[in-house]
Amino acid sequence: MSLQSGIFPEALKTAVIKPLLKKSGLDPTVLNNYRPISNLPFLGKVLEKVVYQKLTDFLLLNNSFDVFQSGFRPHHSTETALIKVTNDIRLNTDDGKVSVLILLDLSAAFDTVDHGILLHRLQDWVGISGSALSWLKSYLEDRKYFVEIGSCVSDYMGLNCGVPQGSILGPLLFNLYMLPLGQLIRSNNISYHNYADDTQIYVSLTTGEYGPVDSLNHCLQQISAWMQNNFLQLNSDKTEVIVFGPQKQREIVSSYLHSLSLKPSNQVRNLGVIMDSDLNFNSHIKSVTSAAFYHLKNIAKIKNIISKRDLEILIHAFVSSRLDYCNGLLTGLSKRAVKQLQYIQNAAARVLTKTRKYDHISPVLRSLH
Repeated sequence: MSLQSGIFPEALKTAVIKPLLKKSGLDPTVLNNYRPISNLPFLGKVLEKVVYQKLTDFLLLNNSFDVFQSGFRPHHSTETALIKVTNDIRLNTDDGKVSVLILLDLSAAFDTVDHGILLHRLQDWVGISGSALSWLKSYLEDRKYFVEIGSCVSDYMGLNCGVPQGSILGPLLFNLYMLPLGQLIRSNNISYHNYADDTQIYVSLTTGEYGPVDSLNHCLQQISAWMQNNFLQLNSDKTEVIVFGPQKQREIVSSYLHSLSLKPSNQVRNLGVIMDSDLNFNSHIKSVTSAAFYHLKNIAKIKNIISKRDLEILIHAFVSSRLDYCNGLLTGLSKRAVKQLQYIQNAAARVLTKTRKYDHISPVLRSLH
């Protein structure tokens, strides 16, 4: 009935906001230390899921997705986004070129989406009309939320902008809201890749060539203006710049970037992966190793009081997940670099099977696949 009438039920539009401390140990009296968790009605999310599947099929059929948008799309992930960008940079380095990568940071991007502009995108850029457009208009508008802490409940407040936090459709609608940004970047002949609101723009240049850097700086100014016109805020303080390529050429390009008020770093965190100027991922491997061994030591302390099945779940959750995340980027690295990660896997296998330190690990790894 909802789909036929083009109306999203009013009763399913109210969100309950439950604040949670970002980290244990933070001062509970400081509001900025809380993360607002939005809980939406279950039936509303079921209805959203149906529309999400239909809308995704429609977008794929009409090639409406931005080619270089990896966020919330089938067969795309942070790993595919990073592999694409890293591969381009490595190809440039093989050609003796320097690459400049800028990571743009948006402030609360999902919360400031303008409903009128979004509906315009859906109609004019995507081709949605009739009852489908009416349903999406009804879905976005007249939403309410209230805050609940323990037994205390706040007054209801209206939401006049933004895609619903914690929703299924929200991220997909945000991707469509950002469609013109890709066109703007392409018009400046700049390479880019997006993952939801994380935008990476990059160029390559030969020795003594500064035209691409000037184009990049000009593109940044256009992006900033576009963001303002679309009620999005570019956080210049958190925007990061990094230069890749031969060291001497990197230093020359870095000094030129400083003259444009762009301050390059030797390493940056990109979608959860630490990238360094040499692209050897040493800092990332060190970070993964440190975190994984920390959790493994804690798990080892309780290995004798929990079942093997629960022990395996803990190891996968806290250790294997770190080893698996974006490990496609490590292809081609030296055995010495990757060996550190192998030590983690070996140690995890010993903890799980209670194998002694000096027993051969190869048969154990085979038994665990």
